[in-house]
Amino acid sequence: MKLNQNLYLYSFLARFRWLKKSYTAKIMLVAFLGTHVPLLTLLLSFVISNSYSLEMAIRVMIIALLATLAGTAVTLYALHHLLKPVILTSAALQNYLSTKTLPELPTEFADEAGTLMADTSQTLHKLDELIHYISNYDDLTGLPNRDLFRDRLYEILSKPENNQRLVAVFLLSIDDFTVISHGLEHEAIKLLLRAVAQRLSTCITQTHILAHLNGDEFALVQMEIHSFENVIKLSQVLLSTLSKPFSLEGNLIHITASIGITINGLNDRNSVDQLLQQAHIALYQAKQQGRSQYQFYSPEINTQLQERLTLENELHGALERNEMLVYYQPLIDLHSGHITAMEALVRWQHPTLGMISPAKFIPIAEANGAIVQIGEWVLRTACAQNRAWQLAGFTPIRISVNLSARQFEQPYLVEVINQILEETGLQASDLELEVTESFLMGDIERSVKTLKQLRELGIWLALDDFGTGYSSLNYLKRFPVNMLKIDRSFVQDVMSNPDSAAVTNAIIALAKSLRLSITAEGVETQEQLDYLRMQGCDEGQGFYFSCPVPADIIAPMLQKTSQQMEIITA
Repeated sequence: MKLNQNLYLYSFLARFRWLKKSYTAKIMLVAFLGTHVPLLTLLLSFVISNSYSLEMAIRVMIIALLATLAGTAVTLYALHHLLKPVILTSAALQNYLSTKTLPELPTEFADEAGTLMADTSQTLHKLDELIHYISNYDDLTGLPNRDLFRDRLYEILSKPENNQRLVAVFLLSIDDFTVISHGLEHEAIKLLLRAVAQRLSTCITQTHILAHLNGDEFALVQMEIHSFENVIKLSQVLLSTLSKPFSLEGNLIHITASIGITINGLNDRNSVDQLLQQAHIALYQAKQQGRSQYQFYSPEINTQLQERLTLENELHGALERNEMLVYYQPLIDLHSGHITAMEALVRWQHPTLGMISPAKFIPIAEANGAIVQIGEWVLRTACAQNRAWQLAGFTPIRISVNLSARQFEQPYLVEVINQILEETGLQASDLELEVTESFLMGDIERSVKTLKQLRELGIWLALDDFGTGYSSLNYLKRFPVNMLKIDRSFVQDVMSNPDSAAVTNAIIALAKSLRLSITAEGVETQEQLDYLRMQGCDEGQGFYFSCPVPADIIAPMLQKTSQQMEIITA
């Protein structure tokens, strides 16, 4: 970097090692030379002149030297103190950088040195305020950040008088925030989070502490708790406030949130980290219960979470360790009694934990993304097994495989499925893919496009769990599916619950009007079978026919169906 020409003397003196680190020494040297060079020149000319005797010359030189030394000492002493503003300003800057201690420099002087001290003090105070804000407040929402929230909560818990008070910690998170983020621009997401922060701020008083921890997570501390009803009421107010639509750039955005709550009891010495961890556990449980829910922390919830974490760790590498199995459950033609299809269902045979229920590990795989790899493996295994049954001479049937929401979101889903069909040699018409209403509704246009591409390959498409989701006729007409599957919750009490019977009848009638096949899940009794057959249901699936079993047990069933078909055709 090019030096300012006004600094040439300063930079020259800085080259000398004994002057490099001391500005005062530079000033003193210049002052000393400035006063002594003219004097020495005068004395030299006096000595070499013959106007005075040697004795007189020596006397004059001694007096002049003594007077000069005294004057120089006084001058250097005065200069040293006149340099104090610069020295103090430099020390203040160094001390602030080292210890973050703000200086107490005078501000009443109007000359250059006084202005330097005043400006330095003002600048450091403003800089300290800015650093404090950046370090302790969230730039997006203006709320306290995680560090300041933890400090304030620690301060509350540390006060002796609060040992006899209940302190509640709320952790709030927007439901399906990842999905919402994918559907909005980055700036719109920032506007939404600011609006959420403003809404939450209107629900609290000065005794509360509200903070933005990260992403879509907000934390709140409530100290004035007179009863658990107060905590519940605040939770309901927060959820109700956020459920109202947000107007962002002319668009209305609807969101919901979930809340996890933990309460630091009387004489309870839980740390800040423990309380936040408990609130996270409760928040997880609240999200498991659905949208717009709140949940209090309990040790039982913690046990469930620990089990989940154990399963999640064990799930990594389960495919590579050959712990995953595919079981098959037959779908039966309710009129002929023949097997028309097999549904492939994944099972996890853990070496020490035994057979783990899909209800436990499938949600975990969905959450961490492992379901994509597992689902592709199930699809490939099922297609290969169906082709093997065909090559064994059994009557061709459909193989039905569930597609998860994560799989359906994959950009190359159609290409992957087509490749699996080519690798296994299975005809597309012998494959049925089951999808659910809930994830199709996330992006209607994209869902319809993907389903049409699969249908064009010749693949059968079934809408699973029908009746439990949106069940919108308008959307159903747009989805190019071949079949509706009645959810087991309606089939199980179809004989005892008039409402379930009415829904089942309506779904069957709807399917027939749209020329769709209809399969009933969860058939367990002869009475249910007779009822469904009487209503015109096409296929049934459930424990009445067979529970899910390995492929080698399915082979005799297929052999029996093939023999019956041969008799009929003969």
